[in-house]
Amino acid sequence: MRAAARRIGAVALALAAAATPAWAGPPYVTDDPEPTDQGHWEIYGFANGVHLSGATAGESGLDINYGAARDLQLTVVVPAAYDRSDVGMGVVELAAKYKILHERDGGWTPSVAVFPRAFVPTARSRFASTRLNLLLPVWVGKTLGDWSLFGGGGYQLNPGTGNRNFWTGGVALTRTLNDRLSLGGEVYHHTRDAADAQPFTGVNLGVTYRLDKHWSLLGAGGPGLQNASREGRYDFYVALKADY
Repeated sequence: MRAAARRIGAVALALAAAATPAWAGPPYVTDDPEPTDQGHWEIYGFANGVHLSGATAGESGLDINYGAARDLQLTVVVPAAYDRSDVGMGVVELAAKYKILHERDGGWTPSVAVFPRAFVPTARSRFASTRLNLLLPVWVGKTLGDWSLFGGGGYQLNPGTGNRNFWTGGVALTRTLNDRLSLGGEVYHHTRDAADAQPFTGVNLGVTYRLDKHWSLLGAGGPGLQNASREGRYDFYVALKADY
């Protein structure tokens, strides 16, 4: 279960983000550069998990995003962690996304944002690291009609005995089929995050369905490709999203 806890932590690094008009960010591991609109809230009631041989572990909770100013999103994630035999407090996340470059219509200039994220050691050691972690990513995105391409990543400071700092990131492509439905896929990767861990690569397929003006359903999942038997055979994410 130590390996499962490491895997959950790596997946959870990028699960909280705002949605663009092409519905990027959640439910994907890969993030996007679009902050929540100023004065608006985006709140996800979510559950995620990773399955290893004979074990599944994950988190469930609230991912709260607020557009605090133009181009600035503030984020807090408050989860409970679980595995097959226990439930406890998860890792609280505090983050701020700031868009530093806006894409230009008709050109190739993308949107770019920084999204530093602190992982507060509020969980027990069976679920996650007991040391403060810090992720320092850059996310880039471009919308081309009904298509949205976004990706990037960053470096995570992961102190503690046996832990290693590591790189994490991914790339995703989504398509808006109509005013309610969006489909997409992603490839994501992280390097070794502990002395006894292995690098990992996974893929996900995702869907977002807008129920009405304020509510949406999101889901994604897929298999591990690299070192899947040790780091995660497959992962999943589901959420109910509120926009206000």
